[in-house]
Amino acid sequence: MRILREHEQRRIHGVNTLEPPRVYPSKLDPYKEHIQDLLQKYKNITAQRIYEIILEKGYPGKISIVEVYVQKIRTSKSKPVIRCVETAPGQRAAHDWSEYMIEFTSSPAKQHKVTFFSYILGYSRRQYIEVVEDKTQRTLFECLVHAFMYFDGAAREIKGDNQKACVDRWESGQPIFNRHYLGFASHYGFRPLTIRPGRPTENLKVERPFYYMETNFLNGRSFRDKNDLKEQLRNWLTQVNDLRVHRTTRRKPIDMFGEEVPCLLPLPQAHYDTSLIVYRVVNQESCVNYQGYHYFVPGDYLFKSCPLRITSDQLMIYSHDFKLLIEHPLARKGTRERYIGLPPTYTHGQVLKPSEVKQRLSAMGGIMEAYVEKLILHKKDPAFSLNTLLALKVHYYTEDILKAVDRAFKHGIYDVRMIERFLKAHTQGRDTIKTLFDQIPDDEN
Repeated sequence: MRILREHEQRRIHGVNTLEPPRVYPSKLDPYKEHIQDLLQKYKNITAQRIYEIILEKGYPGKISIVEVYVQKIRTSKSKPVIRCVETAPGQRAAHDWSEYMIEFTSSPAKQHKVTFFSYILGYSRRQYIEVVEDKTQRTLFECLVHAFMYFDGAAREIKGDNQKACVDRWESGQPIFNRHYLGFASHYGFRPLTIRPGRPTENLKVERPFYYMETNFLNGRSFRDKNDLKEQLRNWLTQVNDLRVHRTTRRKPIDMFGEEVPCLLPLPQAHYDTSLIVYRVVNQESCVNYQGYHYFVPGDYLFKSCPLRITSDQLMIYSHDFKLLIEHPLARKGTRERYIGLPPTYTHGQVLKPSEVKQRLSAMGGIMEAYVEKLILHKKDPAFSLNTLLALKVHYYTEDILKAVDRAFKHGIYDVRMIERFLKAHTQGRDTIKTLFDQIPDDEN
């Protein structure tokens, strides 16, 4: 009789009738709407990051339910299988840049381009990330030094992409590394490597962690400004990125780093000097111009060329024989005061004596001395013209000025304004940074 009762519905309605599946309540139900909002707002957010957010809202369940639910409502595209090359502890590291458009809460409705530098150890997958202002060679060297200090050592091989800061060109299938990058590498003892052109997957160990940073750190968080972004990034590196279980190694990067750190190259006693060396001519206000700011130069150096040494926070001015004249704090972008380090008794517009002006012009060369003599004969009051001619040194190189003066002398032109127009039209001014390295001939040993 029991069997007859159980199969009564089949006898009446047929054997193909299926009962609707039972729907059981889930711990995730109160949070599904919020999860859908997160997926719509952050397309690449990970299930791990969603789990962290709903935990803060009181979710009592485990991450496995979240992963299943997210996978059901998200479409995924198949990708070709790419295998990473595993290396021994301390053997290899990789570095790269990545840029993102980020909206800060201090300036809503406006996105800011933020550049990140990443350095990752190939064995442990422990990572160092830093926010930078540019992608110049000097910035790259500074970031690598910071990464070496962060890990207390350098990998024996460091792989980058084909950026100009590292690779000048390729010849016969081999990279020709930049000589300054080679000098940096020899200082720390690592072997420089680079990916082949058109093969971005060769640097996958640093590219993939950028994706993880994008989905787990940048998604689901808000930042007040760039300083707040840097602070949250530092905390995320140690509290989340170091402690997560890596998908490939199935271990935490911080645990594997304990095995890798003894194999890293020890750091030298003195770090590589990453400061920038440029030359500037002291103008008539006894200042040198750097990035739109005027730095005071003490002493009698008007219209003389002085080397400047610029670090991340200081600007040092030297005499022509490399004696330190003065140190200034480096002006930050956005600083309203354009003059840096002026003494209380300073007065704008210092004036040289006519004899001093003539002497400094004559010291530039024989053609300038001859031109000055003719200029004095053609002008009733040559003082203004001589001062204007000397002031050209602030914006133009001496060799260019002498060429323009030689041309004017041959054509009998004694109007300094014509010389200045010629320089503007046919030469490159001093505004373009020329480093100390760039002034060394390429064939010099």
